[in-house]
Amino acid sequence: MEENQEEIISEKEDKKEEKSPIKKTTYFVLLVTLIFFLWYVLSDRYTPYTDQARIKGLITPVTARVSGNITKINISLNSKVKAGDTLFQLDKRPFEIAVLKAEAEIDNTTQSVAASTASVKASVGKLGVAKAKLDRAERNWKRVQKVMLENEGALSEADKDQSETAYFQAVEQVASAEASLERDQQRLGDSGPDNPKIRGAIQALEKTQLDLAFSSVIAPTDGVIESYDIDLGYYASTGQPLTTLISTSDVWIQANMKENNLSLMQIEDKVEFIFDIAPGRVFKGTIRSMGFGVATDQTNKGGLPDIKSKTGWLQDPQRFPVIININNNDELKDLIRLGGQVDVVVYTGDGFILNTIAKFRIRLMSILSYVR
Repeated sequence: MEENQEEIISEKEDKKEEKSPIKKTTYFVLLVTLIFFLWYVLSDRYTPYTDQARIKGLITPVTARVSGNITKINISLNSKVKAGDTLFQLDKRPFEIAVLKAEAEIDNTTQSVAASTASVKASVGKLGVAKAKLDRAERNWKRVQKVMLENEGALSEADKDQSETAYFQAVEQVASAEASLERDQQRLGDSGPDNPKIRGAIQALEKTQLDLAFSSVIAPTDGVIESYDIDLGYYASTGQPLTTLISTSDVWIQANMKENNLSLMQIEDKVEFIFDIAPGRVFKGTIRSMGFGVATDQTNKGGLPDIKSKTGWLQDPQRFPVIININNNDELKDLIRLGGQVDVVVYTGDGFILNTIAKFRIRLMSILSYVR
């Protein structure tokens, strides 16, 4: 009887153990945890994901290249502009007057050069006359010397002195004429367009024409106007920012990826990302470049990117900037905003399982962005 009772009790306990779900639940939880752990480790390298990403772009302060009062404003806050559009118009009158003055100076310079050319021609003529006189005086002096050599008493000392003096005076006159010609030639310089005075006057005219053109402040690239708070009559100084232009010619995403995310990542790897401004939609891109250094000291030497890591119980891996091209840029022109938050997933390979899970994850996050 006792043995039968023990067998019955043992059978009841075995049945309780079989019916108890604790062990099965425990095993299931451990299995799921292991699967999630393996997925987390592998996805960190094969399909890295981050929500620490921002839209970046080029920001250009628009400055005046000449100083003057603003007479016309063609923009408003947050207005879109195209490269070459006139944003501000400065008062043209001072620059137009400077152009007219420079043109008059060219006429004066041309006349001055013409006068110098005439002076050179006159000096050439005087030199020719002086040389002719020298030639005659030289021949006369030689005849006097010949007569005196053949017959000493044929000429008086006065005749001899007069002939000699005329000869030396002619020599000095030639030297003086040559010096005058050289002086006039130096004053003239090169003739025609190569004359330094004419070139200087032409350059002065070009400078005033350039200043006149700069009186129109134009947009250097396509973009959107920000930080605009001036009105008519404002005095624009050279180099002083008048407004800020956010360029739309080149917009990218900077994703701050963990260091272990970069182990398999390559340039041109495919990327999918989502914006809070476009919930339910997933966009595509490619990796343009990856950062090679970040600032770790308090002093940011050399302008390296300064990336703040999250702090917690465990040390978060160092993050590096990864630059991502936006493939369908035209479609997103009206959606993207500089500084906007982005969720990014990178596909480093062709693994079907991990890529499928990553695609599902990014699309789930896109749907959840409706309520973020």
